[in-house]
Parts: sequence; C-alpha cells; structure tokens
Amino acid sequence: MNTNAQDRQSIESFTITREISIAAPIHIAFEALLDGIGPEVQMPGGKPFPMKIEPWPGGRWYRDLGDSTGHLWGQVQVIKPPTLLEICGPLMMSYPAVNHVQYRLKADGEITRLAFCHRALGLILPEHRDGVATGWQYWLERIGTLAQGKLRKVT
Repeated sequence: MNTNAQDRQSIESFTITREISIAAPIHIAFEALLDGIGPEVQMPGGKPFPMKIEPWPGGRWYRDLGDSTGHLWGQVQVIKPPTLLEICGPLMMSYPAVNHVQYRLKADGEITRLAFCHRALGLILPEHRDGVATGWQYWLERIGTLAQGKLRKVT
C-alpha cells in the first residue's frame, strides 16, 4: 500500500484544566454538574444540546437525537457523589481518539471548588483541539449558574 505525506496523520494530545468556584454547597454543585452535562446542557449562545448521563459506573454519556439515534460521548469510569466524576470515551471526536474527563469537587464552607481536567490522545482534528477549551469554559460556568438556581429553590 502506498501512502503519501498528505495521507499521514500524527497522533496528538492535549490537556485542558480549569478551576471554578461555585457559590453552593457541594451536594447542590454535584447535582448541577449532572444536569449541566445532561438534560440542561447548552451550546455557547444558549442552543439546547440534548445529552443524557447515566450516573453510575459504566453508565453512558451520550447525545440523544431521538428515534434511537445519537452519539456516544463516553462512559462513567468513576463516580463518587458528591466529590468525583470521571468519564472516558470519544466525546465529540468521531475518529480514532480517546478522552478522559475529570470533575473533582471539594467543599470549602458554603463554596464548592470544582477542578476540571480533560485529556485527549489520538488523531485530533485542529478544530477540536483549538475550540474545545471555549466550550468547556462555557459548560463549567453554566454548571455554576445551574447550582445557583438550585440553591434559590432550596432556600
């Protein structure tokens, strides 16, 4: 089989880390996390993005397009409510790549510290490598907003 330079792709990797403070107790922040990557997820600009998360080891995280169609983003590798959620899988990458996403929550009084890390390895397209950090930042901020709404309902 002949290949030329244009046919060759190199394996790439990236790591994205973020830390945010959520003005809510840890159990509310964890609920908001599950909502923020599941039924309440949105794209930047507010467009709904139908996702489902099955919050147990081996549970699926997937984009639900209805009529048994969609896109598997990953599976729950570790879940320890309300402090840890790890997901591994292809995420938005429909090509040879593997991703690991970790959400680690830590109570600090009535504030919750959320440490986020996304690591990826594979034949990563430039638009995913370059744009994914913006999307994660939006989703993390949205989790904080959802936690605030849940806190208002409780108090």
